[in-house]
Amino acid sequence: MSFDIAVADQMRIALNYVKFKTNQQRLRSNDKVIADTVYGKIKGVKWQSIYGNNYYSFEGIPFAKPPLGELRFKAPVEPDHWTEVRRCTRVRSKPCQVNIVLKQVQGSEDCLYLNVYTRELHPHKPLPVLVWIYGGGFQMGEASRDLYSPDYIMMEHVVLVVISYRLGALGFLSLEDEELDVPGNAGLKDQVMALRWVKKNCHFFGGDPENITIFGESAGGASTHYMMLTDQAKGLFHKTVIMSGSALAPWAQTPTQINWAYRLAQATGYSGDQNDREIFAHLKKCKASSMLKVAEDIITMEERHQRLTMFCFGPTIEPYQTPHCVIPKSPLEMMRNCWGNSIPMVIGGNSFEGLLMFPEVNKWPELLCQLGDCENLAPADAHPNEEQRKAFGRRVREAYFGDRTPSRKTILEYSDLFSYKYFWHGIHRTLLSRVHHAPLAPTFLYRFDFDSKHFNIMRIITCGRKVRGTCHADDLSYLFYNAAAKKLKRRTAEFKTIRRLVSMVVQFAICGDPNIPMVTHDEKQAHEGAWLPISREDAVFKCLNISNDVQVIDLPEAEKLRLWDSIYEKRLLY
Repeated sequence: MSFDIAVADQMRIALNYVKFKTNQQRLRSNDKVIADTVYGKIKGVKWQSIYGNNYYSFEGIPFAKPPLGELRFKAPVEPDHWTEVRRCTRVRSKPCQVNIVLKQVQGSEDCLYLNVYTRELHPHKPLPVLVWIYGGGFQMGEASRDLYSPDYIMMEHVVLVVISYRLGALGFLSLEDEELDVPGNAGLKDQVMALRWVKKNCHFFGGDPENITIFGESAGGASTHYMMLTDQAKGLFHKTVIMSGSALAPWAQTPTQINWAYRLAQATGYSGDQNDREIFAHLKKCKASSMLKVAEDIITMEERHQRLTMFCFGPTIEPYQTPHCVIPKSPLEMMRNCWGNSIPMVIGGNSFEGLLMFPEVNKWPELLCQLGDCENLAPADAHPNEEQRKAFGRRVREAYFGDRTPSRKTILEYSDLFSYKYFWHGIHRTLLSRVHHAPLAPTFLYRFDFDSKHFNIMRIITCGRKVRGTCHADDLSYLFYNAAAKKLKRRTAEFKTIRRLVSMVVQFAICGDPNIPMVTHDEKQAHEGAWLPISREDAVFKCLNISNDVQVIDLPEAEKLRLWDSIYEKRLLY
C-alpha cells in the first residue's frame, strides 16, 4: 500500500511538522527527574501539554536487549541491568519499515524501547495504567510523539505507556526447523515482553500494577486481541480497548501454506534450496533495508487477485511449541477458551473504515474491473467450495453495487465493501465469540462516526479534502496529539470529541465501565438509551454511536454483516 499525496498537501504537512517540532521544544522544560526501574535508575524530563497540564516524560526505556546479530528474528530477551543513571529523555528510533509516502526504508533494528508518561510520580492512590499498541498492518508504526503524543491523555490522572515492537519480516519471519528457534511472531513476543516490563515497573511511575488496560488500533487492535488470547500475557493486564481490529481480521493472520521466508531469500539473492538452515543463514546476513524493499513484491499478482493475503509477514500459527509460543493454534480456536474471556472489553470501529482503500483504487481503477462477480471476496477461513464462492460473490455484488457495474464512479461503494471485509466483520465475529464464550465479562460496542472537515487527518491524507466520512484511523486524531494536529479552541466540536473519547477510555480503565456523564446508566435501573454491554439476546447489537452527539443505536452495519456471516458454517464463524 502506498499514498500519493498532492503537492499542496505535502507542503502543508511539512509546514505543520516544522511548527509541531518547534512547539514541542517550547513544551519541554529543563527540569529533570529520576525514577527507578528494576533494571536501574532512569532520567526523565518534565513537560507541559498543549492544554497546560504538567506531566513527567520518560522516553526510550529499554524493555529488551537490542534484537541484533544472533537475536535477529528471535524472541526478545530481557535487558541487562545498568548501574549509572540512564538518560531517557528522547524517543528512540522507529522499527525498520518502508515509509509509504516517501517510499524509503527508515528506522533501526535496535527498536525495543517504550515511553512512559505520568501526571504524578507519587500519587496518594496508584493511578490506572494505559498501554498503547500502535497499528500499521504489522508493517509500519512507531512509538513516537509525531504520531502518539500524550497531550490529550495527560489531561487525565493516569499513567500512559507507549510500546514498540518489530515489524514485517524482522518481526514475523517463521521457519519450520525447530533447532533454529524462529517459529514466528517475534513482534507479538516483543509486546508480551513490554507488558511484563509494565507489570513489574509501573509502580515506580505512580501506576497501579493491578489496574492495567491495554488498547490499540488496527494492527494494534488485533495485537490487543492476541494478547487476550495467548497464555503468555495471562494476568499482565485487566481490561482491553480494541479499535478497528481483531485477531480474526483477514490481514491479521498470515497464510502458512506458502514458504514466505524462501521467497524473501530468493528476492534478496539466495539461489539455494528450500532449506531452512541455509535460508536463515542468508537472511541473517541481509541488510534490513534489502529485505524490506522487496517484501511487498513477493506476493504474486494472482495471489493479490485471489485476495489470499495483504501482507506476507504478520501473525501466524507457530509450526511447533516453544516456551515463548504465542499462537499455538488458530485464533478462532483460542478465542473459545482464552484467559481473556474473563476480562472486560470495549471494541468497535469507524463508520467508513474502507476509505483507507480509496487511494489505491483511485490510482488503479482496474481493481474495480477485477472484482468481476466478487467471488474472490469470499473469506478463505470459511473454506467455501466453488459453488458457494460464486453464490456469495453474487450476493455481495448486489448488496454493494446493486445493478451498477463496478467502475471509477463506484469507488465509494468499493470502499464500503472493504469496510466490512477488512474490519467490521472481524469485529462482528469477535462480538459473537464474546457473547457465546465470555458471557460473564462485559463487552461494550462503539461506532466512531465523527466527521470533521479539517481534523479527520487520515481521511484527508488518503482521500484529499473533497471526500467526506470517518476513515480508518481517523479516531486517532481524537486520542493523541500529533504532528498534523493543531491546538483547538475548547468550544469546538473537535475538542469536545477529544474530551469525550479520552474520558470514555480513562473511565473504562478506572472501573471497567466506559460510561461518562454524557452517556451514563444506573446498573440497578438502566434508563432507555443507556450504553450497556452487548447481550446474546440482542437481535441486533447495540452500539454507542459517537458523532456530533452521542447515542445508543442499533449497529447500522448489522444487515450487511449477516451477509458476511452467511458464508460460514457456525463452527467456523465463532
